[in-house]
Amino acid sequence: MNRLVLAVSFLLLPAAGALAQTYSVKDYGALADGKTLATAAIQKAIDACNRGGGGTVEVPAGTYLVGTIALKTNVNLHLGSGAVLRGSPNVEDYLAYTLPVYGRNHYGILYTANAANVALTGHGTIDGNNGVFYDFDQAKKLDTATTRYTRQRNNFRHVAEGIGDGPVVPKDRPRQMVIFSQCVNVRVTDVSLLNSPFWTLHFADCDAVNVDGIRLWTNLLVPNADGIDVTSSRNVTIENCDIRAGDDALAITGYDHHFEIPGFTGVRHACENINVSNCNLQSYSSGIRIGFLDQNTVRNVNVSNCNITNSTRGIGIFLRDEGSLENLTFTNIRIETKLRTGDWWGNGEPIHISAVRGKENVRLGHIRNITFTNVSCQAENGILLYGSAESALEDITFNNLKLELMDSPLNDVAGGNVDLRGALVPKTSLFARDIPAFLAEHVNGLTINDFKLDWVHPRATFLTHGIEANHFQHLRIAHFTGTGAPTNPAARPVVLRDGTAAAVDRRPADVQRTRVRKH
Repeated sequence: MNRLVLAVSFLLLPAAGALAQTYSVKDYGALADGKTLATAAIQKAIDACNRGGGGTVEVPAGTYLVGTIALKTNVNLHLGSGAVLRGSPNVEDYLAYTLPVYGRNHYGILYTANAANVALTGHGTIDGNNGVFYDFDQAKKLDTATTRYTRQRNNFRHVAEGIGDGPVVPKDRPRQMVIFSQCVNVRVTDVSLLNSPFWTLHFADCDAVNVDGIRLWTNLLVPNADGIDVTSSRNVTIENCDIRAGDDALAITGYDHHFEIPGFTGVRHACENINVSNCNLQSYSSGIRIGFLDQNTVRNVNVSNCNITNSTRGIGIFLRDEGSLENLTFTNIRIETKLRTGDWWGNGEPIHISAVRGKENVRLGHIRNITFTNVSCQAENGILLYGSAESALEDITFNNLKLELMDSPLNDVAGGNVDLRGALVPKTSLFARDIPAFLAEHVNGLTINDFKLDWVHPRATFLTHGIEANHFQHLRIAHFTGTGAPTNPAARPVVLRDGTAAAVDRRPADVQRTRVRKH
């Protein structure tokens, strides 16, 4: 804690001295005509500011066409009201890089590495110009290998005409629009980040980061256009943000590398102490994603007072690799999720937690100590907790949970499936399954306290029980108000199988127990 306080204090110190100096990009030859490439002129202003000991680089109103720009230590890039940094439509205007296997690619608009006390502020805009980097008349197709085990098989998420929910097909495009790599004391406030062709705002191996009051919007049809990505970073605060992203709105991961994406490699420490509050999130993937192919542990994440709307998944917590996901809390969260057409991961789950093997020859990590308090969901699929024999979920708690399970107009083409993509075994990656409102597989230490379930106009026959738990230890269900699906005469309020130590405060007739041991 002392380290964080000192870091934040240090960030504020230069404001009284070095950062009082102002450098206008127009004084260095930047033209705001939206046609003339202004990259070199803006970089000259940043370099001069850095050499002078730091200060503010002012971008006045107007549209500046840019390729790749690099911030430097003690520099605040301030976008004035009406100022727009628009990404060039020519990918060759962006700085190129080459990685083994993946070949040649390009950085995005703002690439900042190994800097301290840097800021991006103001009420101006960075516009990634993604319309030129995608074919918006064509949607990515699901292959038959992916849909083989679904309920609908070749008709899974089929669209009769048009592109449906996308995702649209990319062309050659620059990577992260704004990235801070191995930086200390970073502040991003008030700006608008729009139309990114790839991840929008990325913090990789950073320490002491504050993001406050930004507007981050990308076209919801655009794949890989994440909102904010926090990768193997520490002491990060994200608050008062409005994020609408085609891919994950907020992704918190422990990657030490990730395919061809630049800015981090060989990072071997935890991603930790992440606080998110008062944000509005939308995504055609996950509103909030934690984990996936993580080589490092992610821990101590606190999310509060957030709305997740119009999303394919609400909160997704995924383990497919070594490293663990632990000490995560979610408080006062509202979630709205829907089924989609097209090749988006997720299938309408408001909350998804899964730990299944995604890589060979690694020791699979663990998901443990996750708490949800005051969470209200309106969803077109149930809540999914899905551990595995080699990595059971541990100590998952829900307090004051509400779920309205809605009928979906896409049930015929998308409903009745579980999406665990990233799993190593294809038949356990995306597959047909009857859907309870709350499914728990391989969970040790599950507490569900004060859960109100409503089925809203259900029609699908694949809907089943209120709560279903299989292969569990130490399960407690208290104050559960809900039934099985009205469309299924065999559905029960609670079904328990192959577990140990279950305490359920419903009448015995409401609870079906099969091979459940007392101790």
